[in-house]
Amino acid sequence: MGHLLLLLLLLLWSSGAQAEGKHMPTESVRLVGGDSRCAGILELKHKGDWKHVLGFEWTLKKAAFVCRELDCGSALSTRQIHESPGIPVLRIKFDCLQSGFTLEKCIRGFYSASSSLYLTCSDSVRLLNGTGLCSGRLEVRSNQSSQWWSSVCKADFDLQDAEVVCRELGCGARSALQGALYGEVEDPVWSKEFQCGGNESALLDCRISDSARTTCSPDKAVGLTCSEPDEFRLVGGDRRCAGRLELKHEEDWRPVDPSDWTLKEAAVVCRKLGCGAAVYLELKREYLGRLAWLIECVQSGSALKECAESSYTSLPSSKLTCSDSVRLLNGTGLCSGRLEVRSNQSNQWWSSVCEADFDLQDAEVVCRELGCGAPSALQGALYGEVEDPVWSKEFQCGGNESALLDCRISDSARTTCSPDKAVGLTCSEPHEIKLVEGGSRCAGRLELKHEEDWRPLFGSDWTLKEAALVCKELDCGSAVSIKKERKQFSKPVWKISSDCVQSGLLLKGCIQSTYSTSTWNLICSDLLLQPIIAVSSVDGVSKAYEQGLLLMGRVLRGFSFTISCSIQPQYPGGSFQLNFISSFFNAEHNYTQPAVNHSAYFLFPVAEPAHQINYTCVYQVYVFSHTFSSESHPLSVSVSDPPVFPLRVVFQPVTLLLLSAALYFCCKARGQTSNRQEDTELVNYPLGVGAVEREGDVQGDHLLSSGIIS
Repeated sequence: MGHLLLLLLLLLWSSGAQAEGKHMPTESVRLVGGDSRCAGILELKHKGDWKHVLGFEWTLKKAAFVCRELDCGSALSTRQIHESPGIPVLRIKFDCLQSGFTLEKCIRGFYSASSSLYLTCSDSVRLLNGTGLCSGRLEVRSNQSSQWWSSVCKADFDLQDAEVVCRELGCGARSALQGALYGEVEDPVWSKEFQCGGNESALLDCRISDSARTTCSPDKAVGLTCSEPDEFRLVGGDRRCAGRLELKHEEDWRPVDPSDWTLKEAAVVCRKLGCGAAVYLELKREYLGRLAWLIECVQSGSALKECAESSYTSLPSSKLTCSDSVRLLNGTGLCSGRLEVRSNQSNQWWSSVCEADFDLQDAEVVCRELGCGAPSALQGALYGEVEDPVWSKEFQCGGNESALLDCRISDSARTTCSPDKAVGLTCSEPHEIKLVEGGSRCAGRLELKHEEDWRPLFGSDWTLKEAALVCKELDCGSAVSIKKERKQFSKPVWKISSDCVQSGLLLKGCIQSTYSTSTWNLICSDLLLQPIIAVSSVDGVSKAYEQGLLLMGRVLRGFSFTISCSIQPQYPGGSFQLNFISSFFNAEHNYTQPAVNHSAYFLFPVAEPAHQINYTCVYQVYVFSHTFSSESHPLSVSVSDPPVFPLRVVFQPVTLLLLSAALYFCCKARGQTSNRQEDTELVNYPLGVGAVEREGDVQGDHLLSSGIIS
């Protein structure tokens, strides 16, 4: 009976601990070789044997799951311990950990590597339910043998105590201290009062006395926010806001590997540096010869220490260029937002600009300085209203300056600036795209011009949906195919994810520079140039002229005329189809000829009023495993009466002579070959009054028959 009661109590304690987010120490996970139970090399018990865990890819954010499973405090540091080559270590599936499973359930398998993970967790303090590892509700454990974590009452905790906790957790200075800042809590509550001097290395090193309080309401549990501990700098540049990016993490300055970064990630760093907008991120392949930081969560808003991963790399190092004194805030991208200006690098105050002190020429300079295209919108409060401070000078740019502060500046004529007059600016996207080496501007390898540099463009997750947006941007119709191609490039390629393309084609903030041997070959539907249609007549009187998109041609009644179809050379072969609608039978007719020297000719022996209709040429060719077609502008032919009799006496014999010669050569050519077709003579066409009278007799016959003229 006693054993059953003990078992029941243990089950109740376990369920209560889990309900409060507390964990019992697991028997399949341990840290060995450290100076406490919460520090050492991570080992997992796998099939009865203890195995080390692979040291690659661990960040503090991932390590926090291990500390929680060990019932330790917050994750403080991760580092790689070198092993003998070839020793198998376990690899963990991190998405499995984030789903709430234990380490034992998240083993991916063995991996032959030369490093394992050394993890340090805090022993006796932790922050829960915060936005990151440096914020949350404070909990304290009195000693390592105790499995109970206690909240701390605000009455027993002050700013000096908070400084010690932030330091112990490897965070920056405290920035907020408030009861119930990260949720209320019931018992247990720490029963002592902390009396830290502020310089201690751990909270339990502080002097502790009995608390003067008798109770502590749930809304008085201490919530603490520490600032980010990370420090950035740009080194090797010509100014403070340009150079190779380095991060100080765990007291160690290292280069940052930005292989997967775009200007969106770089913009976060520029902001942390107190610089303006991210203008350019350049990659340079070089062997750094030392550890670098890989950072995955720049845009998450949490401290970068949570996602800094230590790794050897020979991947590209970076040169980041931020603007010194201008930036756009709260816009839809890096090229739009509310304009702010800083007068000099030593001044940390950014000021909005009043619409009255800023014009279109000033906007051109700002867009150029930020690496964007020409200004497309300039309006007060376009991206939100703003209070003071407001820039107190008027800009007087000529429009050709390279930076806004290079412009002439004078005292402003205004006395006040209302919040809805703060300048909002939208610059156009600076990119150009093209398809090359495909025989047409609508087919070939995709390239992008960014920062005046043409490079191949690649995104590993692109589909026809992304290709369709490119074809639309190029005014090339719809997407026919997208194919990945392998090719060696001497410099990095531009990379853009599919999500970014679909959010707004080729946004400046989405482009990243990376080394790759892959690129995309796109084929759009408007692959072909537009055919040219023309009319000519043996009477020498026909004329053609444009009226908008409609071509107009004039021929004389009773004389022969020819409609020609041609196209500029792109691909060999193909055929032309002449289309027109008969007003007599209200039906569409078409006649096809093979393209010879990229042209075809269709002969009408006698012009009649029924020929006074619209004609179009359609060129078709089979290339890239698809049949493509392109249609000409419509040609409207008018039929006029011939000149007075004296002219008819001159023209008609000539016409008959030419027609006879044409028929002679036609028959001669037909006898030589039946496969060659250059012109088509359209004869026996029931025209005019006679056609109307004989309509019932000819509907079952061919409307036109073809002949060949060599």
